Amino acid sequence: MIPASFEYFAPSSVEDAIALLQEHGDVAKILAGGHSLIPVMKLRLAEPGVLIDIGNIDALRGIRRNNGNVAIGALTTYSAIGSAAELAGIDALREAAEAVGDVQVRNRGTIGGSLAHADPGADLPAAVLALDAEIALTGPSGERTVRADDFFQGLFTSDVGEDEVLTEVRVAQTPSRTGTAYVKFPNPASGYAVVGVAARVTLADDGTVADVRVGITGAGDHAVRASGVEAALRGQSLTDASIAAAAAHAAEDIDPLGDIHASAEYRAELARVFTKRALQAARQRAGG
Repeated sequence: MIPASFEYFAPSSVEDAIALLQEHGDVAKILAGGHSLIPVMKLRLAEPGVLIDIGNIDALRGIRRNNGNVAIGALTTYSAIGSAAELAGIDALREAAEAVGDVQVRNRGTIGGSLAHADPGADLPAAVLALDAEIALTGPSGERTVRADDFFQGLFTSDVGEDEVLTEVRVAQTPSRTGTAYVKFPNPASGYAVVGVAARVTLADDGTVADVRVGITGAGDHAVRASGVEAALRGQSLTDASIAAAAAHAAEDIDPLGDIHASAEYRAELARVFTKRALQAARQRAGG
């Protein structure tokens, strides 16, 4: 199908993009890589009157280390994230980026576009939840940061304001005895996550779990933390038995979706199975 007509702007700075958002209000949409917005426009599920293409803002590209964090520009592509030396050791994010769609999507789609769009089947939301990422949003009053825990609010709903641009994602470098991983059950046609799980595990000197975070995507209408899993593992030895017992709680914080791809019951079971696999992979990388 052909999208509805719209006005097109291509600002050269974040400030210009914000000014356009203020001028045109809720009829305007930001275009980053285009692999989220363009398909729904072609189906006329979204009909923005104004399209603001931020693809010319080079300041929003790139990955850099900064004071113990890794800062990722919003226009950084999935393929760049998957191969970035700066993200060595932050396996959950790299694996989530490498699991997206196909090579064409990975070469064009961006981390900022994915997170702002908040698709329930997107891969990166689970990873940023598990990694306790901070998301930088810039608006007329300057920059504010939002923890990933507070960013995803519902179906295709994130904490980006109508006059804000998502500019950067910040992830802490992994400390010693920490492992992270992302695994998923993909839709065989689209590659979207029917269920995807990211885990980060930090082991204490005695081998018990000092900290653990688990993010789940695909199972519900937005990505969530698996708080029941985390609570069951903290302070415990990370054995196959303790992982299996904790993973049994994976669907407790989710109202599982049911559709033509998977029933709600099947998604709940996938959440448990893939939580177990993600934790096992993270344990191995943590040296457990």
